[in-house]
Amino acid sequence: MNDWVETSGWPLPANGLRFITPPRLRRVLASHPLTKGCYPLAMGFYPEARGHQMQRATPDDHLLIYCRAGCGWVQLGDERLAVGGGDLLLLPKQLAHSYGADSQRPWTLHWVHFDGELVTEFLRPLAKTPLQHIGLQPRLLADFDALLAVHKQGLSLPHFVHAAQQLQAILTSLAVLPARAKLKSGRVLDVEAVQAVMRAHLHGSLNLDQLAAQFKLSRFHFAKTYRAVSGRAPIEDFIQLKMAHACRLLDEGSQGIAQVAQQLGYEDVYYFSRLFRQVVGMAPSHYRALHQG
Repeated sequence: MNDWVETSGWPLPANGLRFITPPRLRRVLASHPLTKGCYPLAMGFYPEARGHQMQRATPDDHLLIYCRAGCGWVQLGDERLAVGGGDLLLLPKQLAHSYGADSQRPWTLHWVHFDGELVTEFLRPLAKTPLQHIGLQPRLLADFDALLAVHKQGLSLPHFVHAAQQLQAILTSLAVLPARAKLKSGRVLDVEAVQAVMRAHLHGSLNLDQLAAQFKLSRFHFAKTYRAVSGRAPIEDFIQLKMAHACRLLDEGSQGIAQVAQQLGYEDVYYFSRLFRQVVGMAPSHYRALHQG
């Protein structure tokens, strides 16, 4: 384990923050059962970071940057990407990169360097691209503020164990944020907006053509874009939402299986039961019996 963390030498203003986990604590976190999977090495908040710039050839840790305002850029090999407010930048270990603030509208950043035995698993559900536009997420901003609060707590192990858990919560929360994709037209396809349409049709049917028409896209472009940002086919998500609603109906009421199927738009109760078993892992009758106690 490397005790050295390469952070920028950007001069902090009065309201900026840069905090490095001391090597002694870092060694404990790397072996502690509650933290060794993923723990913070350094973290900070840079407001309007004019002149901020960094280059890392062979980084020994992972870096998460959340831009809350302003602009900047990141260079990955031959590709230079613009970064703006609401963008999330995830730079994994060993990925050479450089980045910097825009000279006219410098970015405001939250950032954290991290490592651990299970980091690959924490990152697996996240977007495959280093740069993702997630918009301004108040909950995520609050989570970063809570993580940074460790610098006020002294250098006690329990506070750093808690900070490691907060970092892990940030990473897992990113996996369930509503995904968005920018279309060639300049519009944004928001998975949450698509799923809102799906929820409005839980009691009936909804095919791919109808979904695509709602967002003024071709069937092919809609399905390809949705899968690219969510990792799943749209109809697969629609069925899962239907089965989640079926679970609620089975939990809350005394309706028969056939009545529940009809409420979800399935005239064939055997087809409904087969779908339920595929998604939930057991027959509707077994699910209801399991929850009667």
